[in-house]
Amino acid sequence: MGFIKDFKEFALKGNVVDMAVGVIIGGAFGKIVTSIVSNIIMPPIGVLLGGVDFTDLKVTLKEAVTEGENVTEAVTLNYGQFIQDVVDFLIIALCIFLMIKGITKLTAKKEEPAPEPEAPAGPTQEELLTEIRDLLAKK
Repeated sequence: MGFIKDFKEFALKGNVVDMAVGVIIGGAFGKIVTSIVSNIIMPPIGVLLGGVDFTDLKVTLKEAVTEGENVTEAVTLNYGQFIQDVVDFLIIALCIFLMIKGITKLTAKKEEPAPEPEAPAGPTQEELLTEIRDLLAKK
């Protein structure tokens, strides 16, 4: 029973639940950003570059072969999809950075500047003169 109890404590800790919620929301957020990139950002960039759709960019290493009913697929390097994925990643990273920066700004406690420490109080001029007088009187 100790193993099950330990696992239950681990699984129900706030950090694990928060992480699970974060992963789920992150997945949904990733889909939204991917849609923004592929449907809103990349089409104008493609138009500016002469109607190029990045996902269609590829290098054919071996052409497709058709022999009767047997069709061998072409072997391609799909570098356009890689470019698309890199752009997706950069935009997601930028959005997360801006979100964290905003959250940090909202949750940061306004720290009051610490009061400067007071200089140690030394003896006053009268105290020093009194001390000198007493020392001279002892001689």
